[in-house]
Amino acid sequence: MKSWNPRITALAAAAALLTAGLAACGPPASTSTGPAGAGSSAAAGQPSGTVTVFAAASLKATFSKLASDFEAKNPGSKVTLSFAGSSDLATQISQGAPADVFASADTRNMAKLADAGLLEGAETNFATNVLQIAVPPSNPASIAAFADLARPGVKVVVCASQVPCGAASDTVEKAAGVTLSPVSEESSVTDVLGKVASGEADAGLVYVTDVKGAGDKVKGIPFPEAGKAVNTYPIATVGSSRNKELAAAFIALVTGAEGRKTLAGAGFGAP
Repeated sequence: MKSWNPRITALAAAAALLTAGLAACGPPASTSTGPAGAGSSAAAGQPSGTVTVFAAASLKATFSKLASDFEAKNPGSKVTLSFAGSSDLATQISQGAPADVFASADTRNMAKLADAGLLEGAETNFATNVLQIAVPPSNPASIAAFADLARPGVKVVVCASQVPCGAASDTVEKAAGVTLSPVSEESSVTDVLGKVASGEADAGLVYVTDVKGAGDKVKGIPFPEAGKAVNTYPIATVGSSRNKELAAAFIALVTGAEGRKTLAGAGFGAP
């Protein structure tokens, strides 16, 4: 039997205390919520991933800005935008196009998707818009009122009837008792604006927001009959969305205070 040696026991205890102290001074355990091996910049609880937004052509400028703001506020997120006429977008979604959010320039095309059971929850109205006559800066046809668009020889461009801006044009024609004979009918309001800005048309019916966004490329002529056709813009999550959390967060930005401010600055009215 070995005898007890108080000196050896004291040395062992000191060594144990030193080891514990060194361990306490070591680096802390990682608390990263990002993928293993990657330094994720997304804060815990923030939505991340990609959200695909289908939006009416007239929303291009405002939604491009809001998408940039959204990505800045939500590190790790990406907003993919697709712009076209609302009727074309609704058709694409009904045929299975991978969209998370749909923003329409009218309630009719949104209702088509709702009636088909293709939306997640109810839509939210977030803006309104009205038509305005766009002419080249020099106004070669001397357009001053809506009735002038029906004069012989005036080259007018409008949206096709199935597009929200086209349906609004039809409503205004009936309200004013004026029948137009357009030289072309376009699938989106931006196409109408492009023909006017390039000088291919003497005038076109577009939204007041399009005229404002075009700057000095066109001149806008307001007309009282436009008040007969106010378009309401709704937004909703698509039922087949693969990232409903991010979709809801983007919609919250659009319909919240920041979104309303951006939309108002572009000339949109309140819903």
